[in-house]
Amino acid sequence: MSSAHPSESDYEITRDLETVMHSALNLYESTEGNQNRTYVLGRLQKLVDQWIQERSKDKGMPEENIGKYVGKIYSFGSYRLGVHASNSDIDTLCVVPRHIDRESFFKEFVELLKTTPEVEELVPVPAAYVPVIKMIFKGVDIDLTFARLACQYIDDATDITDDMILKNLDDESIRSLNGRRVTDLILELVPNQDTFRVTLRCIKCWAKRRGIYSNAMGYFGGVAWAIMVARVCQLFPHFAPNKLLEKFFKVLCMWEWPKAVLLTDIK
Repeated sequence: MSSAHPSESDYEITRDLETVMHSALNLYESTEGNQNRTYVLGRLQKLVDQWIQERSKDKGMPEENIGKYVGKIYSFGSYRLGVHASNSDIDTLCVVPRHIDRESFFKEFVELLKTTPEVEELVPVPAAYVPVIKMIFKGVDIDLTFARLACQYIDDATDITDDMILKNLDDESIRSLNGRRVTDLILELVPNQDTFRVTLRCIKCWAKRRGIYSNAMGYFGGVAWAIMVARVCQLFPHFAPNKLLEKFFKVLCMWEWPKAVLLTDIK
């Protein structure tokens, strides 16, 4: 781990880099775009709560408790990491209490989405390795996964980063939860989130322009690139993004593959 700090020249080069990322490369979302994304996530939350409360009534849950039965929408991936662009999708996770099942998610909730005017190109994929509902919601691409917890209620005290939350869950729910859990852990383990984000934006742009950014095509996906950038940030915790970019290629060029890139010890 290096203890070196950036020079004034590093700060200046990084400012120039960020200017290019904003103006020429369009790697940042606009203020209006971010406001729309916030609206979409809030609207999705309301639809989830509506569906859960309707299903709770159908299942004969106590009338006085119906208002307590809600779900929670979590974002993960590039949006949660803070490195999304105007054309990025939002990876989302729907967490529900124990009396709501996956079958209802892909049936009744999909039917509710079909009646929502803002939703287009709705495609449920229940048989995927991580079951997902794909849609365009008010112009934003959304991938929505599902996890049912062994809890009577979902509220602000529900901590999905706690390993105990995984107890007695099915494999699909665990895989779905891991999206948010891994994203939060990456943010927790990097020494400086701002420099991490600038560096990751650059690396993502570089990889996409060279056609090597795709899990489906056998290349690294978003999480893998984020982990590698995060590891370099850990090794050089005080470096500015311009120097982290240089170190990224040097470190990973000399990496002893297939040795794993780890941010923390495996529990």
